[in-house]
Amino acid sequence: MHQTKYRGIIAEGRIIDVSSLGTSGFPLAKPLRKSVSPFGGDLCFGWLGGLRLYLYEPLGCVSTFWNWMPAGKDKTMHYQKVLRMLQSVPYLSVGLDVGADFSWMSIMLPNGTLTGKPFKIIHSDPRSRELAVKKIKEAQEMYSLESRCFLESTGIYHIPLLCFLRNKGFDCSVINPIITKNSTNMNVRKLHNDKFDSKKAAKVGLDASLKTSIVPDDTVIDLRNLVRDYYYFKDLRSAIVLKLHAELKVSFPAYLNVFSKVTTQTSLKLLEAYPLAADMLAAPRDELVESIRQTARFGEKYAISKYDAICAAAKDAAVFGRALQSNALRIRLYIKNCREYQEHLDSILQELHKAVDKLEGTPVYDRILLLQSLRGVGFLSAVVLIAEMGSFDLFSSPKKLYAYFGLDPGVNDSGKFHGDRVHMSKRGSSLARRILHMAAINNLKVDKATKTPVNPVIYDYYIRKCDCKKKIVAVGAVMHKICNIIFAMLRDNKPFELITPEEHCKRYAAEHPESVNNAA
Repeated sequence: MHQTKYRGIIAEGRIIDVSSLGTSGFPLAKPLRKSVSPFGGDLCFGWLGGLRLYLYEPLGCVSTFWNWMPAGKDKTMHYQKVLRMLQSVPYLSVGLDVGADFSWMSIMLPNGTLTGKPFKIIHSDPRSRELAVKKIKEAQEMYSLESRCFLESTGIYHIPLLCFLRNKGFDCSVINPIITKNSTNMNVRKLHNDKFDSKKAAKVGLDASLKTSIVPDDTVIDLRNLVRDYYYFKDLRSAIVLKLHAELKVSFPAYLNVFSKVTTQTSLKLLEAYPLAADMLAAPRDELVESIRQTARFGEKYAISKYDAICAAAKDAAVFGRALQSNALRIRLYIKNCREYQEHLDSILQELHKAVDKLEGTPVYDRILLLQSLRGVGFLSAVVLIAEMGSFDLFSSPKKLYAYFGLDPGVNDSGKFHGDRVHMSKRGSSLARRILHMAAINNLKVDKATKTPVNPVIYDYYIRKCDCKKKIVAVGAVMHKICNIIFAMLRDNKPFELITPEEHCKRYAAEHPESVNNAA
C-alpha cells in the first residue's frame, strides 16, 4: 500500500488511527520510538525494516513535540495543534525561481527529497512551458499526490508564469521575498544560484505555517495599476518642476515671487515664449499684458500689475543672476515635459473614474464612496486605499491592516535588552502610507476663520502625543489612528462620524453590554 494513503502513526508496533484521537486527550502513553525527520530519506520503524515512508512534513515534529511535554492546561492546546498538523493532506511542493526570460523549477516530496534535477523553463518557448507542465503531472501520478506551486514575488516577472500555471489547473501561491531570503542559510555552504533558489522555494512551500500572498481580483489589480501609474507620473512631474525652479533661481531669481506657482498656465505660457529676463524686457508691453489677461482671466488691472512685477523682476535679474542660452533651452524643455506629464495624469484620472463607475453595485464601489466621508480622503485617496488593501475581508483586526500598510513598529529585543529606538517597519505599501499621511495632516489643520481644529478629536490626540514625543512621531501616531478609523468604517459599513472618545465608550457599552460585564 502506498504510504500516502496511510492515516495513522506507527508506535511500538501498534497503529493508532488519527481520527480516533480526541481534542481533550491523547492516547499515546509513551514517546515514539523513532523520530520522523521532516527532510529525511528512508525511515525505519523497528521490525518494519527499510519501508520508505513519504510522510507530510508536519509529522516530523511529532517526536520532538512528544519529548517536550507541556504541563497543566497547555496540553490540550498543543494536542489540538498536533492533530491539525497530522490531519493535513500531503502534497508535492513545486518551487519556481522566476527570472525575466527563464525560470528554474524544482519538485520536492513531503519529506524534503527532490524528485529529479531542477528544470529550466524558457518563457518564450511553448515546448519548454508544456514540458514543465508534463513533469509536474508525471510527479503527481508517480507519487499519487497533488501539487502546489510556489513562486517568489519578483516584480512583474512572476505574473505571466503564475497565470499560465493557474490556467493549467495547478494550485499556485506567491511567496513574499522576505520569507525566502531568510531561508538562504539553510545550507552550510555559501551557495546562491537560480537552481538553489528553486529548491529553497520548494522547501519553504512544505512549511505548514507558511503565509502566502493573496492575489486580488482583476478589478482591484486594474485599479492598482492605474493609481500607481498616476503617482509615478505625478512624482516625475514634481521632479521636473523642481528642475524648473532651479533654472529660474540662476537665470531669473525674482520671477519666482511674481506668481503664486510657477506652474500656473499664465506663468508657463510666458516662460515658454520669453524664457530669459532679457526676453521679457524686450517683448512689447501690449503683447505681454494681453497674454496675461487672456490666460489668467482676471481683468486688465490684474494683467498690468503682473506685467509691472515681471519687469521689476527682469531688471533685478540683470544685476543678480546669470542667463545663458542653455538656460533658455532647458526651461523650454522642462515646460514641455511638465505639460506632457500633466496630460498623462489627466488621462489616467479620467480612466480611473470610468473603471470605478463600472464597479457600481459592488462592495469595492461602496467602500470607495464610504471612505470619502472621512476628511482628507477624496476620490483618488479612497481608490488608492482600496486598491492597495486588495480585499478588506482578509483583515480580521485593525492591527493586521496597519501592519499590512507597514505602520507597525519594528521590534528590537534580545535577552534583557529592550530597544526603545524603534521605527515604522515600512514593510508594506508606501503609496498607502503616503495617503494616510496626507489624511493625517488634513485632520490636524486649524480653520483660519474660526481658529478651531477641523477635527477636534484627532487634534487633541495629537497634542497629547506631542507632550511626550517628537512631532513627526506624533504624526505617525495620528496615521495609526486614521487607519483604525478606516478599519471601523469598512467593518461596520458606516460613514465617518465625529464623536468624542467618551461618547464612543457609551455607545459601545450600550451595544455590547456582555463585553462590559465580562470586563468588570
